[in-house]
Amino acid sequence: MTALEGQTIGLIGLGLMGQPMGRNLLNAGAELIVYNRSPEKIETMVAAGAVAATSPEAVTKAADTVIIISIDTKTVETILFGDHGVISGVRRESLIIDMGTSDAEQTRGFAKKIEAAGGRYIDAPVSGGTVGAEQATLTIMAGGSEADIDRARPIFEVLGSRLTHIGGHGAGQVAKTANQMIVGLTIGAVAEALVLAKRAGADPAKVRDALKGGFADSRILDLHGERMITGNYEPGGKCATQCKDMELALALADQVGLDLPSTKLNRDLYVRAIDAGWGGLDHSALHKVISET
Repeated sequence: MTALEGQTIGLIGLGLMGQPMGRNLLNAGAELIVYNRSPEKIETMVAAGAVAATSPEAVTKAADTVIIISIDTKTVETILFGDHGVISGVRRESLIIDMGTSDAEQTRGFAKKIEAAGGRYIDAPVSGGTVGAEQATLTIMAGGSEADIDRARPIFEVLGSRLTHIGGHGAGQVAKTANQMIVGLTIGAVAEALVLAKRAGADPAKVRDALKGGFADSRILDLHGERMITGNYEPGGKCATQCKDMELALALADQVGLDLPSTKLNRDLYVRAIDAGWGGLDHSALHKVISET
């Protein structure tokens, strides 16, 4: 028996992350009900074995657990509470899981509304990008009740390799915000270092090799550093999405009375990337902003 055989799972959002996650759910034996605003992406998943639904409401009526993997908080809110939204299909004990990156405070409000309608809610954003989604090695940061997370654990074990229950509703989003701050700032540091190396007459590829295994080593130096050297900016995570996540971090900091000067500077660099027309490129394309300054 496969891990999710007998489970009916809804998946709303079939973008860079949603499609590989959906395939992993299908491979684990789940019956998968899918919805996306772009119908061609639905067709791709149907060809892989999923069942199409006409709205988030229809997904929720058909599935016991619904996963939302969307680009921003506003879109999640529309999926949940817009016309024919998830809340219209919620049944008693329906489990709704937001696995995208959303505003922590608004997430707490979403959870209250879903639970008032009889459902259950988890925020469980992920780290690992498209590679992690494809290889089912995502890091999952979960906020919600222990019982709900235990219920979702078999799904999380199919999608990722590491699950941490951070705390109550919104806590997963707080952790993901911290993650994205570190990602954005580290991409900036790697970009500046490699551009400096080249301008100073050193081979940036050899500099990167020298740094690997030392104190400056990181997953970002490994993967994104290679992208910067080769100029391969096919998106795993987009500049526009990274900018949005830095904005989320600054908004959360404002809520708690904290100044984040490095995060502000990094956000501004991503704004420059977007203004240059590079918003759809991988977030490692921050290297282009630095190198063309």
